[in-house]
Amino acid sequence: MIRWQNLWRFTPLFGLMMLLLTGCGDQTISALKPRGPVARDQLFLMKLSFGIMLLVVVVVFVLYLYVLVRFRKKKGDKDIIPKQVEGSHTLEIIWTVIPIILLLILAVPTVQYTFKLLEDHRDNKEALHVKVTAHAFWWQFEYPELGIATAQDLVIPTNKKIAFELTASDVKHSFWVPSLGGKMDTNPGMTNVYYLQADEVDVFKGKCAELCGASHSLMDFKVKSMEQADFDQWVAKMKTPTAIPADAKKGEQIFKDNCLSCHAVNTQGLGAGPNLNGFASRELVAGILPHNEQSLKEWISDPQSVKPGNKMPTVGLKDDEISEVIKYLYSLKLK
Repeated sequence: MIRWQNLWRFTPLFGLMMLLLTGCGDQTISALKPRGPVARDQLFLMKLSFGIMLLVVVVVFVLYLYVLVRFRKKKGDKDIIPKQVEGSHTLEIIWTVIPIILLLILAVPTVQYTFKLLEDHRDNKEALHVKVTAHAFWWQFEYPELGIATAQDLVIPTNKKIAFELTASDVKHSFWVPSLGGKMDTNPGMTNVYYLQADEVDVFKGKCAELCGASHSLMDFKVKSMEQADFDQWVAKMKTPTAIPADAKKGEQIFKDNCLSCHAVNTQGLGAGPNLNGFASRELVAGILPHNEQSLKEWISDPQSVKPGNKMPTVGLKDDEISEVIKYLYSLKLK
């Protein structure tokens, strides 16, 4: 009992820790630091909601303190119960009309922005159309009009609407790039539409925001925004066949014998696993590991130790075979 009574002494320490930990984080994964028009509109709604709630709290506390001080019992007071005001038409109207006004102030822009942010831009010739398919636990990106497909790294031009068509191949996931906009579910057998836009060149972090299995927290991806001219060059490079050097030919054959049934390495190929076209130019391995030979070896040797529950089998390659495959994968670089 004494031990529990002494816990109050740690209250200042807990308060200090909470204050310090609020400074931890990554600005590329914060909804409070918008980097595009969709994220800014959503932040405006959050600020509006918070402002109204704060106004209500302040007014209630001010009235509470006023009543507490103004009508406190003083020496000499004989009336135990203060004067009652029930049935006052004026007060009834005031505390009925004011909440209605506050709700209207919040509801009108919320409804307006809800319809605005759910506009379907797939037929907009000025927008870029991207099909997103969520898998356990990776992301597939197709560019139908451009004739290319990739995985894990979503590349987009700046200052241009990106019209998304979202679905899932297995279970429910949720597509989320906090700096660019809110979440949108991806459901098997159905399609959701959505759009985002980036204002500047950068690399933004994306995540799955729906509990989808053992490696839900590891289902990350990157959004790389670039100027339109650079994006056009990236598209051209993706369409250019990769010339495999002679010292990577052995690894290419091992890859074809063991991995090609799941992983395509051409422009539009789709399979059970990510398309590896331009793999050596991507940001990370498996969406979470540093892009180096050690990470690749770890992933190929035992994918379950990296992402538990993923569908990539352990192919049982020997160390020298894995080294050859890694050499081949590093040759898949956008020139």
